[in-house]
Amino acid sequence: MKALIILISSFTISLIIIRLYKKEYKFPLAGRIAMASMLLFTATGHFLFPEGMAAMIPGFFPFKQFTVVFTGVLEIIFAIGLLTYRDQKTIGSIIVIFFILIVPANIYAAIEGVNYQTGELDGPGVTYLWFRIPLQVLFVIWTYLTTIKGSLKTKSVTSME
Repeated sequence: MKALIILISSFTISLIIIRLYKKEYKFPLAGRIAMASMLLFTATGHFLFPEGMAAMIPGFFPFKQFTVVFTGVLEIIFAIGLLTYRDQKTIGSIIVIFFILIVPANIYAAIEGVNYQTGELDGPGVTYLWFRIPLQVLFVIWTYLTTIKGSLKTKSVTSME
């Protein structure tokens, strides 16, 4: 839920600031800023709660602690890439693949009831998937629209005055 709040609020703030300074709405840019903000926010969890996040990874998977830190670093790189990399289609495609690849860890954590902060089995459980899976789909669509599709058409919408 926190990630969604960060995404929506940073999108709204970015859109307003862009409108004030550029005198037009640039939805893909505001969307990339928002996704970058959300990725930076979620990356912090990888460093603040490494044991809890490692518990989200299925038992057969090796190097759990390394994977948590590595994916946190990836999220930071993705955030920077969204704001600086010229080839938005490529960075967007990589992020979409990343979002799809982390779904199994979220499903496993929900089934096992993992609390990502503590690593204990007192998390929200399977009902969490009713929120998490649509949220993950939103992240994929958001990334697609603001990078892949957004890089194909970079038109901005001017205000109707």
